[in-house]
Amino acid sequence: MLTMMFYVAITADAMSAALAAGRRNMDWFGVCLIACITALGGGTARDVFLDHYPLYWVHNPYILVLCCCAALLTIALAPLVHRLRWPFLLLDALGLVVFTIIGCNIAMETQEHPIIVIVAGMVTGIVGGIMRDVLCNDVPLVFRGELSATVSIVTGVVYYLGIMAGLQADLVLLVALGVGLPLRVLSILLKWEMPKFVFDREMRK
Repeated sequence: MLTMMFYVAITADAMSAALAAGRRNMDWFGVCLIACITALGGGTARDVFLDHYPLYWVHNPYILVLCCCAALLTIALAPLVHRLRWPFLLLDALGLVVFTIIGCNIAMETQEHPIIVIVAGMVTGIVGGIMRDVLCNDVPLVFRGELSATVSIVTGVVYYLGIMAGLQADLVLLVALGVGLPLRVLSILLKWEMPKFVFDREMRK
């Protein structure tokens, strides 16, 4: 089940990233590159940090093909894809939770400290989006109040504690999904945000 959700999330991330690239008038190569970086960047950063090789897309290069196909499909169906806002927001929320869980799993397999397990999950969940926004010359959404990092941390903590408690893996997966997914959706619907630090010229006087 987790593997199936992983591929769905990869595809959705690649398609949403392709739209972001299109808004910046990038050529087809740029669109495909942004799609791959967004969908695979978090897992790549995690593997580099954890010294976990080969990188998962190097081990399974067909993931690159999937990302590029999703990007090219988005180019072809851009008006339709653009109108599917809520389905993509839900898939984005699913991707955040699924990537977080996968990141935690990888860190636990390498027997990392609990803090590193949670960080690995968060890195897997949010770094791809940060890379997308930076390459598209935007301030990353996660730095503008969005609770994606917070949701990722909460999901990782729930998942890690469940596994450490000896509960069945599938049950822990469902519980983590049941916590992380609604929390992410509610944060979007209700516009929950992190407090912002505003320091302007008037405050310096």
